[in-house]
Amino acid sequence: MIITKKPRTYIPQDLTISWESLEPLFTELQNREINSADELEQWLKDRSELEAALEEDFAWRYIKMSCDTANEELVKNFQYFATEIEPKISPLSNELNKKFSDSPFMDDLDKEKYFVYSRAIKKALELYREENIELFTELQVKQQKYQGITGAMSVEINGQEYTLEQASIFVKDLNREVRENAWKTIQQRRLIDKDDLNILFDELIKLRNQAALNAGFENYRDYMFQALGRFDYTPQDCYDFASAIEKEIVPILKEQAEKRREALALETLKPWDLEVSVSGKPALKPFNNGTELIDKSIACFNAIDEKLGNKLAIMKANNLFDVESRKGKAPGGYNYPLAETGAPFIFMNSANSLRDLTTMVHEGGHAIHTFLTANLELNDFKHCPSEVAELASMSMELISMDNWNVYFNNAEDLNRAKKEQLADVLKTLPWVAVIDQFQHWIYTNPDHTAADREETFKQIYNRFGAGFANWDDLQAEFGNVWQKQLHLFEVPFYYIEYAIAQLGAIAVWKNYKENPEKALEQYLAALALGYTKPMNEIYETAGIKFDFSAEYVKELAQFVKEELEKLG
Repeated sequence: MIITKKPRTYIPQDLTISWESLEPLFTELQNREINSADELEQWLKDRSELEAALEEDFAWRYIKMSCDTANEELVKNFQYFATEIEPKISPLSNELNKKFSDSPFMDDLDKEKYFVYSRAIKKALELYREENIELFTELQVKQQKYQGITGAMSVEINGQEYTLEQASIFVKDLNREVRENAWKTIQQRRLIDKDDLNILFDELIKLRNQAALNAGFENYRDYMFQALGRFDYTPQDCYDFASAIEKEIVPILKEQAEKRREALALETLKPWDLEVSVSGKPALKPFNNGTELIDKSIACFNAIDEKLGNKLAIMKANNLFDVESRKGKAPGGYNYPLAETGAPFIFMNSANSLRDLTTMVHEGGHAIHTFLTANLELNDFKHCPSEVAELASMSMELISMDNWNVYFNNAEDLNRAKKEQLADVLKTLPWVAVIDQFQHWIYTNPDHTAADREETFKQIYNRFGAGFANWDDLQAEFGNVWQKQLHLFEVPFYYIEYAIAQLGAIAVWKNYKENPEKALEQYLAALALGYTKPMNEIYETAGIKFDFSAEYVKELAQFVKEELEKLG
């Protein structure tokens, strides 16, 4: 099935994305007379259609650039949108927000239907500052430099060149010398660009802090809590959540690390001992190449529900995957929704490992979410907060586990894969707490130096177990671990959501183990809401609580621990 874009009813079918063609459309929306609630709703739909077209155009510029960061033409195309289009749209969008907010017919709209949307518009109007337009443009361009620097990183092992993602396979090798050499080689490569990335990060902090001050906030942390629409929790809740993770999760992981040390017959665990299998068997290899990963993932989703497998098959038929690691490709993985087409693009850096399997089913969860929200009335209805978006992906990691037999030929490997996945579920929580607490410190102390930053990171990382490895004689590498986290450079404050959603995902999976049919139905119903309901209602629709109290953390951690013990 070949996907086609939804027919346009307001903007021209062949609209070229340039300022000359866009300006008349924004002007028409701004000047249009609105004489009834029906006309206001039509105005919203027309605005939504224009915004969806712009979003999809930007999406493709970003996707193409991240697939080939060394291509100057693709970088220029991305920068053109960021520097020539976005800054001009920003003040006009603010005027359109005012037009909506000031409309006498706004009160005649369905209050429940537009509650979340209206709340977001009000918040956007509160935060808008004209002097920030130029700053955000500069940030957009500077943030992209991280991809360019990290995408160019490669190492040589055994006389062959590898991307860092590909080289990480050697860190799982049964031979300790091999994995130590690979780990150190990767870290040494990262350290080469350490100063450049520190300079870049200092520049980003300065710009972000200025944007917050311009908007009347004490610091960028407080600004971002508003900008991200965090209506349901506060910075203090994040501190409390981190304390709960430290108290309830870290001891379980410490216990598991001790078992790992004993199984590997080592005096102490070093950072290169954390990924190798304690079974004494080579690292799991669930597939051999990108095509096989996609095909097996379609089969896995089919086994959960044929409608889900069909969605991934549609993506394959439309070339909406780029999954294999190569030099010049940006790091990481993402699912990028194509707002007009109603389908997503999945990008990742596969090196044929178990982690790549989980990345694929994770991004596959996001992809299903994109398809389920494709036909919502307004484009903004599809813009879910990350706590909801990551619930979609992290739940799919766990729900899909019962069908991972499509990736493995024998029961023993399948069992190993499940154990490693559940251990990773628990490991996610302290690492998220580290990055989140680090960000709180960074932006409430904006005048710090790179040396202060490194020292603070070490202190926070130590608080949460520092990966449960011995870092003696590795202080340069230890203090630089944070630079591998793309979110810090490109999407600041987007990280605590992973931990909140991880708890939600465990709860969804708990329900799924008790009643698969009902739990899947509730999960998909929650995703189909997009962001038309407040966050707690979306979680309730999924059959779970929006809760990250210490008691809830303890309850769900205990459940995962018991499931791990059942696997032996």
